[in-house]
Amino acid sequence: MRTLPDKITPLKLDGGTVMLDGGGFITDPDKWSEEFATYMADKEGVEMTSLHWAVVNYMRDCLDRDGVMVDARFVIKFLAKHEDIAKSDAHKLLYTLFPYGYVKQACRISGMRQPRAWSTG
Repeated sequence: MRTLPDKITPLKLDGGTVMLDGGGFITDPDKWSEEFATYMADKEGVEMTSLHWAVVNYMRDCLDRDGVMVDARFVIKFLAKHEDIAKSDAHKLLYTLFPYGYVKQACRISGMRQPRAWSTG
């Protein structure tokens, strides 16, 4: 269940204003920008590396292609292939990159809407 989806807060960035729901998720993924990602990463305490950006860009590409947020298992598969490691190691790597979870950090930074259920992480 989504938390406070009706509580909308504007976030003013140099590139424009984006709206966040009560859970801190963007309400319109089309308004996402690298500036937004950098802001959210800083807020989440995530120092963005090239690997973080690879995950974010993969998630954005999936959203653009499929119109829905990509499930964590596909991000793990992406990381395994990208880093040439086992899926179990890629799972650990995902949670090293985003230690407070796929939904809380990776999805927020990537500009995904808050999922209706938290089953993805």
